[in-house]
Amino acid sequence: MTSDEAAIRALQMEWFQATAVGDLDRLLALMAEDVIFLTPGRPPFGREEFGANFRAGAAMVALQCGGTMEHVEVHGEIAIARSKLRVTITPRNNTAARVMSGYTLTVFRRQQNGRWLLAQDANMLTPES
Repeated sequence: MTSDEAAIRALQMEWFQATAVGDLDRLLALMAEDVIFLTPGRPPFGREEFGANFRAGAAMVALQCGGTMEHVEVHGEIAIARSKLRVTITPRNNTAARVMSGYTLTVFRRQQNGRWLLAQDANMLTPES
């Protein structure tokens, strides 16, 4: 495993940890200013909308993320990763949790300081039956 691949995998683990504790500032620090998110049934959205959605959701649910980064390719200043994820969404009002799982395709961009940031993410998670 290259040092770039290791850094990208570490970023994913940091994302999972920040999500679990509701640390929006930490999540925002892991993404590029011009980040784009793609999710089913809605138009692409960026950093500001991500933050607003996360803040509103954190008040209502707790999130537990896990998964495996199955493939990483680094091409200069860009890296592409395919991951299989599982997210448990537990309402804070103690109603039943639901689980979403599936694949994501993520593009990372290396910054001038050598740090990798999330640049684009296509999330294809669906409810588990």
